[in-house]
Amino acid sequence: MVKLIIDTDPGIDDAMAIFYAAAAPDIDLLGLTTIFGNVTTATATRNALRLLEAAGLDLPVAAGATAPLVLPPFKPSAYVHGEEGFGDIPAAEPKGKPLNEEAADFLCRMAREHKGELVVCPIGPLTNIALAMQRDPEFIRNVKSIVVMGGSLEEGGNITPHAEANIYHDPHAADVVCKSGSKVVFVGLDVTHRILCRPEDFAAIAAQSPDLGGMLQEMSHFYIKFYREVAGLNGCSLHDPAAVIACTHPGLFGMRGVPLEVSCGGETSGATLAAPDSARAPIKVCMTVEADAVKSLFLRRLALLP
Repeated sequence: MVKLIIDTDPGIDDAMAIFYAAAAPDIDLLGLTTIFGNVTTATATRNALRLLEAAGLDLPVAAGATAPLVLPPFKPSAYVHGEEGFGDIPAAEPKGKPLNEEAADFLCRMAREHKGELVVCPIGPLTNIALAMQRDPEFIRNVKSIVVMGGSLEEGGNITPHAEANIYHDPHAADVVCKSGSKVVFVGLDVTHRILCRPEDFAAIAAQSPDLGGMLQEMSHFYIKFYREVAGLNGCSLHDPAAVIACTHPGLFGMRGVPLEVSCGGETSGATLAAPDSARAPIKVCMTVEADAVKSLFLRRLALLP
């Protein structure tokens, strides 16, 4: 059983990842922390609470940073995830409220309370993770691992020719994380672009799980429309769910140990670059994936939802 906190900017594929974690019998989801990216941090916090309530989970949500460490704030990518983050599904206020504790402080506290056991899975920009590392030097030693959805070593970018979106939106924070060594795993575009979820897959999820699966299917129409228009694909990549699956099934991914640094300026800003001549410890970068097995696991687990 993996003790997991997801750091999230929901987001359609974030919703897919969170519902997967809710259904997975080998995940003990301890809470969510929120970050800007697909939406603002305030909207991400509202959406995180909405997703937990929809899944019948009473878990803590801690709101995180509202802007990158160094760069000015970015405007959210409404054309990818919709104005409210869930495609065409309108805004709704959850009953629950976030903790009166910042995300970075919550992460540090939970890492101390679950020393050596906590896996943190950031599926948005890495600002909260970098802040936790800066506030508590023991944070990286206390966690079991940090499994990042982000980056691209050989695949190229998805927001610029060089950069994956999560890294691009706070490259300075990502570089802080890359300095921290062997407990970090990057699940980036090198593998997530190999896993495609098609309209018929969402239809099957909805047929087996009318409530939550139906919610995901409704969100998916907007998301797949974006993929169809931009990439010519009749489906969407399983970016965030793949990272959550890597937390419990690392054997489905082929990893390479690579010292990484992140470009923090110019046209390559946000690029994750191999730095073999640096003094940095290698981190694990997923380079291959058993795509059919990951997708099958995702679909099977979501079928367990109500």
